Amino acid sequence: MATGTIIAIVLIVLLLIILVAIAAMYNGLVKSRNFVENAWSQIDVQLKRRYDLIPNLVETVKGYASHEKETLEKVIAARSAMNSANTPHEKAEASNILSSTLKSLFAVAEAYPDLKANTNFQDLQKQLRDTEDKIAYARQFYNDTVTKYNNSIQTIPRNIIAKLFGFEKKELFDAGPEEVREAPKVQF
Repeated sequence: MATGTIIAIVLIVLLLIILVAIAAMYNGLVKSRNFVENAWSQIDVQLKRRYDLIPNLVETVKGYASHEKETLEKVIAARSAMNSANTPHEKAEASNILSSTLKSLFAVAEAYPDLKANTNFQDLQKQLRDTEDKIAYARQFYNDTVTKYNNSIQTIPRNIIAKLFGFEKKELFDAGPEEVREAPKVQF
């Protein structure tokens, strides 16, 4: 074989190896981005569940504490803000506000022994506690997934492929200020 033919074969093989490596990195980045989107949808499911529980909770409290209108209105407004949030950052902020207003609602419930003893209220309280636990887990899973994704698009050599194909850094789900970092207290 001629030297030129050998060089051509070597170059073609190298080019194929590079193309396969680029395709593998691209596919890995797509999978990582899809994992992030899936993790976000898990948070969204739990936030929706909490969103759906709130009207029943408010109605139950309303029957016992009708003069606590301001607190109930704040919970309803926070629930509405949660519904209109779109991005992870907006949803995190709305979720933090909702958690804070729920704390106020449960503080109001402390003053009503009959409400605390109501089985419907206790069931809603348990469901909300379970949902808050699921939200915390989903947040952690999402943040872990986002961190892995962000690492993959920022490290060599994938950062080159990520830039070429428009992969962008994702936001972590931030718990917000210290006063809203804890789940609402739902036990009496």
